[in-house]
Amino acid sequence: MPQLLIVDDELDVREYLKNYFKRRKMEVLTAESGERALEVLQGQKPDLMLLDVRMTGIDGIETLRRIRASGNSLPVIMVTGVEDKEALDALKPLHIEACIHKPLILEELEKEVLQRLTKK
Repeated sequence: MPQLLIVDDELDVREYLKNYFKRRKMEVLTAESGERALEVLQGQKPDLMLLDVRMTGIDGIETLRRIRASGNSLPVIMVTGVEDKEALDALKPLHIEACIHKPLILEELEKEVLQRLTKK
């Protein structure tokens, strides 16, 4: 069963996506912050991560920088609520799979997730 890590500081977004992907036969882990995501990755090896760009504490870009600096090449789909060219440019060297914009269109997100999981 594929394992997905959802990192978003909004509880309703985390729970909604968790339930959506669980119904699609995925094991879902969640983290409410970049710091918590880094802790989860110490003990888990998810197949894919959905990572919000803007969060309180360390943001998604810094979280991803730390993940990559540790040598982890986990596939990541970034999720953003704003069109921020600077943020998107900062992501390019961090090897993301895709960037999805909020409000989320679940069919589009599911397609991106399934496409990445079947590449494994």
